[in-house]
Amino acid sequence: MAHSLKSATFLIESRIADAARGDCNACYDLGMIYSSGAGGVDIDLIEAHKWFNLAAVWGSAAAQQCRSDIAEDMTAREIADAQRQARAFLQQISARAA
Repeated sequence: MAHSLKSATFLIESRIADAARGDCNACYDLGMIYSSGAGGVDIDLIEAHKWFNLAAVWGSAAAQQCRSDIAEDMTAREIADAQRQARAFLQQISARAA
C-alpha cells in the first residue's frame, strides 16, 4: 500500500509540474486520479473538477464531459470552490511566467 501511495504521489507531483507548463493532458490525468481514487489517493471531487476544468479550458472535450459528470455529484458550493482553485492555479502560473 505504501509503495502504491508513494507512486501516486510521484505521479501527481510530476503531472502538476506538467500542468503548470500548460499541459492539457496532465490536467486531465489529475482529474482522473482525483475522481477515481487511482493509486490509493482519496477521491476528491473538488480537486478533480478543478483539474478537469483546467483541461477543458485548454481544449479537452473529454475533460468537459468528465467535469459535467462529476458536477452532478457536487454541491454548488463545491463547484464554486473548484472553480476558484482553478482560477488561482492559472493566476499562479501566469505570475511565474511574468
